[in-house]
Amino acid sequence: MGTTTHHHARRHPQRLGRQNGVFSRFKPKSDLFYELFTSSAQCLADGTKTLTWLLDAEPDVAETARRMVELEHACDQITHDLFRTVNSSFITPFDRSDIYVLGSCLDDVMDHMEAATHLMALYGVTELPRQLKEMIDNLGACATLTTDAMSRLATMKDLEQYWIDINELENRADHIYRTFLAYLFDGHLDALTVMKLKDIADEFEDAADSFEKVSHVVESLVLKES
Repeated sequence: MGTTTHHHARRHPQRLGRQNGVFSRFKPKSDLFYELFTSSAQCLADGTKTLTWLLDAEPDVAETARRMVELEHACDQITHDLFRTVNSSFITPFDRSDIYVLGSCLDDVMDHMEAATHLMALYGVTELPRQLKEMIDNLGACATLTTDAMSRLATMKDLEQYWIDINELENRADHIYRTFLAYLFDGHLDALTVMKLKDIADEFEDAADSFEKVSHVVESLVLKES
């Protein structure tokens, strides 16, 4: 029996190599998933930092919009890499549908921020009212919290304060947005200006909503893992 077994192994060494190659697909790529989530969040932080260029006394809106397009493309690439990694992995750190949703929500934040600057450039808006500047500051705070949370996502621990804080920031964003609507509709601005500024405000508000959706996905993941 021993002789036969050794003879069998010598006859098919290439089969063992092929099997090792196949089994490598079954090895979890958890680190890569978490790295991509962190990279996506960092891209959002870079985006909110770029938005602060609009807080200058005489902002270069065209340059800001151009840079946001670059960041939006970079974020898209990270999202595509994430989805490709899901599709090529037999084992994922958590449910595939949750990975898709989390990746999409992170990507949505950048889409809305980029859209806001694109609209500013298209509409020729060169100065933002105080409330919109406050919304930019609020998005920056959301990005800081999200980047920190994504860097700790693999542990699935001590993340509760993250989604509590994001919820508070989103509530603040809602309050700023509603205050801004009252400012827009009090009759001191012409209708065209009102429409332009409301479109821009809507994108900033949607970006804040998307940050909160990211936190909801993280909360759901932590509860599933507990």
